[in-house]
Amino acid sequence: QVQLVESGGGLVQPGGSLRLACVASGIIFTRYDLAWYRQAPGKQRELVASISKSGYRNYAESMKGRVTISRDNARNTVNLQMSSLKPEDTAVYYCNGYSLVNDYWGQGTQVTVSS
Repeated sequence: QVQLVESGGGLVQPGGSLRLACVASGIIFTRYDLAWYRQAPGKQRELVASISKSGYRNYAESMKGRVTISRDNARNTVNLQMSSLKPEDTAVYYCNGYSLVNDYWGQGTQVTVSS
């Protein structure tokens, strides 16, 4: 059974930082590209950052300079370090693992940026 389990969300003040983690099980982790998406109320799900099997990183323009995605293949984990958070970053953040034939999602973790 494939599972992607996110953690690390919560309430943070504007300008603050959070580190999200996603642990995968049931897949051969090194065969998957990984990504973080987010979905705010009333909006479409959008890409935040991605990291390929080889470690190539891609970031959404709105998040460049404020987020870093990393993967730990030994621990089947993908992390998202976020800083200088803004109220408009409030959303449910989802972990995604994808290959040519499979596409898996976590259940999401809520990030709320508010004073």
